[in-house]
Amino acid sequence: MITRISSAFYWTRNMDAAAAFYGDVLGLPLMRRHGDGFAQFDAGGMPLGLHGPVDGVAPEGAGATVVLECDDLDATMKDLSAAGVVFEGEITETPNGARFTGFRDPDGNLLQLIQPAAHPHP
Repeated sequence: MITRISSAFYWTRNMDAAAAFYGDVLGLPLMRRHGDGFAQFDAGGMPLGLHGPVDGVAPEGAGATVVLECDDLDATMKDLSAAGVVFEGEITETPNGARFTGFRDPDGNLLQLIQPAAHPHP
């Protein structure tokens, strides 16, 4: 079952420039940063993320990705698959144990479904 929007993020080709824009220009407080791979800012209680290139590539014109949180990834995927949702790629696990996968809405917008880690690391 989907419980809430966990966050949203934009792809970026230049993490330093993007992080400086969101932090210094827009004044959003930095919540965390993992090198050139990911940064997250507090946008008034809603996490706004920046995702760096994967294997040197950031999708062209990818726009924003909305991340939907669920309490049981496997069960939610089963329910959504039965309703016609087609998932892209494999389930990925983050270093802290969260699990996620992606899919698209009817207009091709990317969404991710994430099950937070049971015991997230600080």
